[in-house]
Amino acid sequence: MSPQVSTAPGVPAAPAQVLLLPGWQNSGPGHWQSRWESAYGYIRVEQHDWLRPLRGDWVARLEEVLIAKAPAAPGGFVLVAHSLGCLLVAAWASHSRHVSLVRGALLVAPADLQSDELAAVLPSWSPPALQPLPFASQLLASRDDPYCSMARSRFFADAWGSELVDCGARGHLNADSGLGAWDTAHRRLGRFSVAGLPSAKASRPRVADVADPDAERKQ
Repeated sequence: MSPQVSTAPGVPAAPAQVLLLPGWQNSGPGHWQSRWESAYGYIRVEQHDWLRPLRGDWVARLEEVLIAKAPAAPGGFVLVAHSLGCLLVAAWASHSRHVSLVRGALLVAPADLQSDELAAVLPSWSPPALQPLPFASQLLASRDDPYCSMARSRFFADAWGSELVDCGARGHLNADSGLGAWDTAHRRLGRFSVAGLPSAKASRPRVADVADPDAERKQ
């Protein structure tokens, strides 16, 4: 079932199509993105090369999928990105003429290219796009993410105009984090869509809340 995105008061919400944007090397079967794909029928944007990602190629692929699926998505799209996928959203939004197709984005554990480890293998992604996103977004960050410090997550949230959500100490918020289907994040996606998207023009992001790590571990 697709989440609902509110349009205007008194007008029934149109269904939004969810696109999953994995990061470098794709999301494996144990990753929450793969679990959401299987459980809810969300659509994964398949890249042509997961191991040697080129920013231009990935941006073109996202644009291609959005345009191709737009006629069947009158309610627009919600982008759910992880790691390098977050930088993909920012890069695409900074160049595309079709940003109106996207109603909002959930950005999880962005990859920080200031890390020597990532910069060496992802040279085409530097510098990252840092313009405010033209649609509402939430950025979910971990306090001990090995690929992005909380300080840098705040920096990205501020640059993109995203609402920052502190998920506690959960690593890179991937399959190794023990999140399972990560129902807490999925419920957030549901509220994010059904209740209507917050303004993307807020002066600066705030820390929305702290996700309950104990509740997530029980899933």
